[in-house]
Amino acid sequence: MTRRKYRLELPTRTLVLGSRTLVMGVLNVTPDSFSDGGKFLDPATAIEHALVIEGAGADLLDIGGESTRPGSSLTPVEEELARILPVLQGLRGVLKIPISIDTQKLDVAEAALDAGAEIINNISGLKSDPRLAQLAARRRVPLILMHMRGEPRTMQKAGFARDVLKDVLSGLRRSIAIARKAGVAKSQLILDPGMGFGKSFAQNYELLEKLPELAKLGYPLLVGTSRKGFLGATLARDGKLAPPEERIWGTAATVTASILNGAHIVRVHDVNEMVQVARVADCLANSRLRRSL
Repeated sequence: MTRRKYRLELPTRTLVLGSRTLVMGVLNVTPDSFSDGGKFLDPATAIEHALVIEGAGADLLDIGGESTRPGSSLTPVEEELARILPVLQGLRGVLKIPISIDTQKLDVAEAALDAGAEIINNISGLKSDPRLAQLAARRRVPLILMHMRGEPRTMQKAGFARDVLKDVLSGLRRSIAIARKAGVAKSQLILDPGMGFGKSFAQNYELLEKLPELAKLGYPLLVGTSRKGFLGATLARDGKLAPPEERIWGTAATVTASILNGAHIVRVHDVNEMVQVARVADCLANSRLRRSL
């Protein structure tokens, strides 16, 4: 498909989406995230890893202080702030790429913006706290709206949608309506179909195939398949899910599929490898980039 171009206005710069795929590196400052929980809970270690992510070629850094893995519970505001603020403060004036704050909480998002974050990434699509849209409008920062069926604690135990594309489209349209009513400019919204969040393993593949239908909503798309459980199921051996660290090549396949089907941003853990994947997939999708070689 032909990927539409967008311009995203951040407080310190403008990002062009669509000329090439932007790679968002993940930094989980948590003890219990599904893939790397506990590895970067220490602020000094997290800051060091953020610089590694930047050095590996990431265009964006997404910092989260609350695990949203299947079965997880909410983290108190004070605890989430204690995890992320030292990292944000340590990166201020040092990290050159923009920072996105992955949170469901108004107080956390506002404190993160004060500490240098420039994008709000909301996995609940504003269901958990619609006031995040008012904050994004007031601070004039981009807002990522993700689709999630249910909530992390129960999302993989409740019933899945009979028609996953219809479910995601209707959910994202509701989120868009809330954001626009709160005053967020259309040009400041990014949509994420929420791979693994309340979807069956098979439904994630269906969504990857049908990304062009989501693109028709008229917004840039962010896709995060990195190390997700459906890849573990696909790569299972002897009835056991492949562990997250053995899902890199599976992630590479889905990152390629995401880009060829219209994703503007891919959110990944293995930045060095996925920057290479994105570069090649962009050449597959874009004859202009091929001619520049």
